[in-house]
Amino acid sequence: MERIPMTAEGHQALVEEVKFLKSIERPRIIKAIAEARAHGDLSENAEYHAAKEQQGLNESRVQELEDKLSRAEVIDVSKLSGDTVKFGAIVTLVDEDTEEEVKYQIVGEMEGDVKKGKVSITSPIARAMIGKTVGDAVEVNTPGGGKSYEILKVSFK
Repeated sequence: MERIPMTAEGHQALVEEVKFLKSIERPRIIKAIAEARAHGDLSENAEYHAAKEQQGLNESRVQELEDKLSRAEVIDVSKLSGDTVKFGAIVTLVDEDTEEEVKYQIVGEMEGDVKKGKVSITSPIARAMIGKTVGDAVEVNTPGGGKSYEILKVSFK
């Protein structure tokens, strides 16, 4: 089985989501199904079918998350160091066209959230940065065309 790299923070977020889905969502959905059953004829009961669909989606998500957690390889970013970009690195870049600075941390696939400055290890920008050091140029193909960045700083918190 393929291991899935993730930060301790990302691992904890997945554990919390599974806990929420099992302890809060599952009972809520079961209650909705019971209430819909009480309305009688199930073949034409839209509430019942909607609740059953929610139950299927919830259980599917729980299974997916538990699979990811069972294959998780939690990497303690605080113990990493160096000046080469790798998993867990916080990279400060400057856009060579606009001179705008951006900062991204390279995280696991399930943790990526660009708005929070976290890019998935499988994203084009992360793949372009891996193995590079301060001063290196990074070329990234985006849907809007190619972008060029220069790495200004690499840190591990």
